[in-house]
Amino acid sequence: MGTVIKDANTGKVIADLSKENQKELILKGGRGGRGNSHFATSTRQAPNFSEDGEKGDEKEIILELKLIADVGLLGFPNVGKSTILSMVTSAKPKIADYEFTTLQPNLGVVKTEFGDSFVIADIPGIIEGASEGVGLGLQFLRHIERTRLLLHVIDVSGIREPVKDYYTINEELKKYSEKLSKRKQIIVANKIDAMQDETGYNELEKLAKENNIEIFKISAATGQGLKELLARISQVLKELPKEEIEESVERVVYTLEDNKPEFDVRIEDGVYVVDGPAIERLLARVNMEDNESLYYFQKNIKKLGVEARLKEMGIKEGDTVKFIIWEFEWYE
Repeated sequence: MGTVIKDANTGKVIADLSKENQKELILKGGRGGRGNSHFATSTRQAPNFSEDGEKGDEKEIILELKLIADVGLLGFPNVGKSTILSMVTSAKPKIADYEFTTLQPNLGVVKTEFGDSFVIADIPGIIEGASEGVGLGLQFLRHIERTRLLLHVIDVSGIREPVKDYYTINEELKKYSEKLSKRKQIIVANKIDAMQDETGYNELEKLAKENNIEIFKISAATGQGLKELLARISQVLKELPKEEIEESVERVVYTLEDNKPEFDVRIEDGVYVVDGPAIERLLARVNMEDNESLYYFQKNIKKLGVEARLKEMGIKEGDTVKFIIWEFEWYE
């Protein structure tokens, strides 16, 4: 669930598997063939021809997973997102003191003391230039699209510049998706246990107040402030409407019209060329070495309307007609 299927050539979305037990028809398989007994008649009790199965559709597609979570942890590498996830859920992401430790998003289920639960995703690798593919940015930005609430984790220990980090990450969101940049955020000021100077935090708090954004001080390492943060997240999720997460889908609708006989007649170098799906289907069940089968072929050519089309185009006795690879001489 969460897989988006795209046409590799056009980039258009064919299906978005965003619902439980959802099924979509991506490609239509060919109809099965029929044995010779199907073509038996009172005068032709043992036909010497049968029908092969048809070829199915072919398409190159891209399968793209976009995780479905209620909350997305957003922020620069090494600001403590994975630590937060490991502290509030049973997920065990790898954690180390260098950037890009997390090479894939991690999901965890948070269960609050009030019995509520929600899914939280650690979205790694968002850095400056991520919207243009720098680092692993594009690989991860798409996962944030599914989340309803963003926790913007910012390191306020004094190693980084909190306000600059806030604007940089939000600029990448805006470049990637205008809609995503307007999604509700809560600023999570992390690593307060290691904070030597409160200047960076104070500037961030001022920014939050000016922009009417909630801010929580926490220490993912010690657990300080996490209980209050989780309680607020649970409350906010109840207030946020559940948006329709399905992508804009160019649906492929198959109808009975797909089974209409289709053929094309044209003249090439004086030869009448007849081809198309209906002709391919017909030839697949014809044995050219059997007279009964040839009679069946001629009868169906007339039934399809090919004979009438040839006459409209001015075919004359003795002219050559080519059906895919077989050539015949026309006679009345």
